[in-house]
Amino acid sequence: MLKKTPLHDLHVELGASFTGFAGWSMPLRYTSELAEHHAVRTTAGIFDLTHMGEIELSGPEAGRALDYALVGQPSKIAVGRARYSMLVHETGGVLDDLVVYRLAEARYLLVANAGNALIVLSQLRDRIDGYAATIRDVSGRCALIAVQGPASPAIVGEVADIDVLSLKYYAIAPARLAGREVLLARTGYTGEDGFEIYCRPADAVALWQSLSAAGAGHGLLPCGLACRDTLRLEAGMPLYGQELTARNTPFEAGLGRVVAFDKPGGFVGEAALAARRDQGSTHVLVGLATTGRRAPRTGYAVLAPDTNERIGEVTSGALSPTLGHPVAMAYLPTGRSTPGTEVLVDIRGSQEPAQVVELPFYRRRA
Repeated sequence: MLKKTPLHDLHVELGASFTGFAGWSMPLRYTSELAEHHAVRTTAGIFDLTHMGEIELSGPEAGRALDYALVGQPSKIAVGRARYSMLVHETGGVLDDLVVYRLAEARYLLVANAGNALIVLSQLRDRIDGYAATIRDVSGRCALIAVQGPASPAIVGEVADIDVLSLKYYAIAPARLAGREVLLARTGYTGEDGFEIYCRPADAVALWQSLSAAGAGHGLLPCGLACRDTLRLEAGMPLYGQELTARNTPFEAGLGRVVAFDKPGGFVGEAALAARRDQGSTHVLVGLATTGRRAPRTGYAVLAPDTNERIGEVTSGALSPTLGHPVAMAYLPTGRSTPGTEVLVDIRGSQEPAQVVELPFYRRRA
């Protein structure tokens, strides 16, 4: 049976269509994903993200333990800040990508993808063995609401007891929203400015309603997973299970910058990742743009235009609501990854021309 978030009944009242996702019943859309997508790009959208997994690590050696467990160096994160990181296999393949928040000197919060939360928890338990650190799965104690879009600071600021504009990007702070204690993070997965709000499950409905009331004059819309996917695709943000898998290292995904080498004590996967760094990758993640109306989709073959040989595969693709034409991400041989390179995409038997372009497809205005 699919799990339901504390906001499920409210989503039903709002007319949401639901889908099963990583064991949860989640809103797919409320009205149309197109309207919801444009709301986030132009005004703001509100999302239920309670399906994400939250893991807390604390203790005098929590930072050192995470340095060993992850590819980054969480011990260097300042209190109240966050970093994007990854958990990899000894072979260097990605097991999950996650956000690491440093809540206090010896206390961290890790946010994992819903489908990988148990894997991350199990791996971390094994990897921190021997360190003076304690791990807890706090997913059941958290509901997570996101407000994303240009109007999000005004909306969240209307119900917050702190100056939300002073909260930097990839920072987190305790706050009171509509009289309820939360952790307020300025992060997101849409390519827009926005906030993620960690609260008690019992407070989720009241917070959603307060934020919705504050956003009524700004054009705030409730948003589902469908538009979340097109938003993150336009922003060139990878999705685990599509762009990120155990078959590829961070270097193939263009995310080698998150790997910190020469950490005291090393880290799991260091030897494999050092070898990949030194040898170079045979294939890399690229952006593709087409001019037709038929969008490349996950799993579609990418072909060489001179030989019709299969040279890669689409990982994600959709008609971009913002740009007005199809976009996709795909893994291609390094020799065919230069922007401007022409390729073909097999879209249900029809070979459609596409061009390699730089990621991301969309950048918000500063």
